Amino acid sequence: MKQLLVAFCLLLLAGTSTIACTTFFINKNGQLVFGRNYDWLSDVGLVCKNAKGLTKTNFPYPNAGSITWVSKYGSLTFNQYGKEFPTGGMNEKGLVVELMWLDGSQYPDADARPEVDVLQWIQFQLDNCTTIDEVIANDQRIRIGVRNPPLHYLVADATGKAATIEFLNGKMVVHRGSDLPFPVLTNTDYATSTNMVRSAGMQGGNDVSASFSDNSLQRFAKACSMLQQFQMGDSKQSVIDFSFDVLKAVSQQSWTKWSIVYDLTNKAIYFKTEKFTAVKSIAFADFNFSCASPQVVLDMNQSLNGKVSKEFKPLTTEINRKLIDKSAEDSKKEVNIDEMDRTRKVDFAARIQCK
Repeated sequence: MKQLLVAFCLLLLAGTSTIACTTFFINKNGQLVFGRNYDWLSDVGLVCKNAKGLTKTNFPYPNAGSITWVSKYGSLTFNQYGKEFPTGGMNEKGLVVELMWLDGSQYPDADARPEVDVLQWIQFQLDNCTTIDEVIANDQRIRIGVRNPPLHYLVADATGKAATIEFLNGKMVVHRGSDLPFPVLTNTDYATSTNMVRSAGMQGGNDVSASFSDNSLQRFAKACSMLQQFQMGDSKQSVIDFSFDVLKAVSQQSWTKWSIVYDLTNKAIYFKTEKFTAVKSIAFADFNFSCASPQVVLDMNQSLNGKVSKEFKPLTTEINRKLIDKSAEDSKKEVNIDEMDRTRKVDFAARIQCK
């Protein structure tokens, strides 16, 4: 597993100039929507249903300590590196957690808290939390290990609150409330992003993205200006459609593999992929999240459109292994993810059982 994390880190480092992600949160007229572009080398992915009532532990890294919990809430997540290791998702209470690359991230040194990796950190929050306050409070319970790639997160909940969560100089740094004037995050730390955009003279939604040569700041400024204009206007366009317009405006051509829009208000998810551009939708109401219900997944890359909840298939170890193998194959020119690492991840997910 350590090799897998190193591989993930090196793969990200190989493309930070072109591989990047964008997230944002909209709260307009009581509708809460979260948008996300996943910009990456591989487009393989599963949408996974995660049940509540499952007993889980952190992945057993050497000297990582241990923590056990029972998932309180069901969730739908987007997974590329195996079940239980999502890149993002939403739970049944409307909590959304998504990651992005951030050079300069520094996680805390080892202490009494058990260690999780950057992907299982997301699943832990979705399993246990309903609000951003609860996510932030979990910093007292767990820590991300220093061996992990440098990431930061945008988090939002069904009360209409959002927060950025970063790890700088070994400490969690949070922006929320009045400290979050723009609910947008790209691949620059949040304080620098907001200061640069303000220094460029952005006000009233004017677009200052052309002021920046840095790709991350360009995307940040573009998303901020579009969101401000939408909030101030009286557009009749749906928030979902507008969110896809923003994601298109900040897309990175062929690097953008997935575009995802979460409807926190109505508990639904919309997504499309680079290869299959028709928008697909998933409603939480269509799923049974009880522990005894079957674990089901959906291959993201299919020629489907519209409502696809009925297209989910039972998860098997073979499907999970195929997902991990494909991700590894896509990155083989940069790194090597060996057979042992792949098998350990598959076995770890297969051992999780009901309480």
